[in-house]
Amino acid sequence: MPKILLGFMGAGKTTIGRLLDPNFHDMDAELVLELGMPVSQYFASYGEENFRSQETALLKRLLHEKGGVISTGGGLVMRQENLELLKTNPSNIFLKLDFEALYQRLQADKTHQRPLFLNQSKNELKALYDYRLPLYESCATHTIETGNLTPEEIAEKIRCL
Repeated sequence: MPKILLGFMGAGKTTIGRLLDPNFHDMDAELVLELGMPVSQYFASYGEENFRSQETALLKRLLHEKGGVISTGGGLVMRQENLELLKTNPSNIFLKLDFEALYQRLQADKTHQRPLFLNQSKNELKALYDYRLPLYESCATHTIETGNLTPEEIAEKIRCL
C-alpha cells in the first residue's frame, strides 16, 4: 500500500513526496493532466463537486497500486468518500504545521500562487484550516509536526515509519 501525504496547502506534501520517491504521485499535477486544465479553471467551469468526483476516482486508482508515495491535494478530506477510502490505507501521514507558519509560507511562495490563498482573506483561510484539521487527524495513521524540521528530516521520519 502507498504512503499517503496529507495536509493543508503549503504543508510541504509535494516537496516531501519528491524527496521520498522521484516517481511519486502528485494528485494535483495528475489531475491537471487528466482534466486538461488547471484545477482553478476546472473549479470555475464545472464546480467543486465535479472536481471532487475526479479526485475520488484518481484516489481509488492510486490506492490499488502496491506502493509508492502519493501527495494529495489539501482539500481531499472534504469529501466523506475520500475519508473512507483513506481509512482503508495503512500509511496516511499528516504533515501538520500551525496556521501562522502555513500562512507565512504561502505568502512567501511567489512561484506557486494558489487560487484559494489569493481569493480568500486570512480569516477565511483560518476558518478552512480549522475545519479541515480534524478531518486530517481522523484519517491519519501518523502525524508529523513539521514546524521545526527541514524537508530532509521530515522525509527521514517517514522512511522510518
